[in-house]
Amino acid sequence: MTFYVENETETAYPFDWEQTVKDVAQAVLKVEGCPWQVQVNVLLTDNEGIREFNRQYRQIDRETDVLSFPNLEYDRPGEFRIPQGLEADYFDPDSGEMILGDIILSADRIAAQAEEYGHSLRRELAFLVAHSMLHLCGYDHMEPEEAAVMEQKQEQILTSLGITRETA
Repeated sequence: MTFYVENETETAYPFDWEQTVKDVAQAVLKVEGCPWQVQVNVLLTDNEGIREFNRQYRQIDRETDVLSFPNLEYDRPGEFRIPQGLEADYFDPDSGEMILGDIILSADRIAAQAEEYGHSLRRELAFLVAHSMLHLCGYDHMEPEEAAVMEQKQEQILTSLGITRETA
């Protein structure tokens, strides 16, 4: 798995945030049974930066905590099928890895939400990465049933890593 990680803020965390991102992403891919080695691009920005991405790509003019841009289209969540003849659209020709997608995180929102929910910065970052990775794997939360599936998977993944509200 290859991660291209960029921090365009001055934010420094009291833990290895890049390793947390990688650990959570790998746990999601393991739970989902992804059959490919993948590439994921991760950008840590501030509220204004994520607001601009939200405005540009979703036509929503406000900040958010995380944005997910999957590269695959899914018939069903977690089915990593590549349409025959379109492999070049989904795989990096140099590495052979599937390009899963992009994650953009707001460092400002991570801090605010960690405080609001009463847990650590690491727990909030890990939660948002798990949430975003599930989007990159085809999950959504537009319907209550979909939201319940995502919530269960997020908690399962974070618990498996020992990143709980109490310990992280």
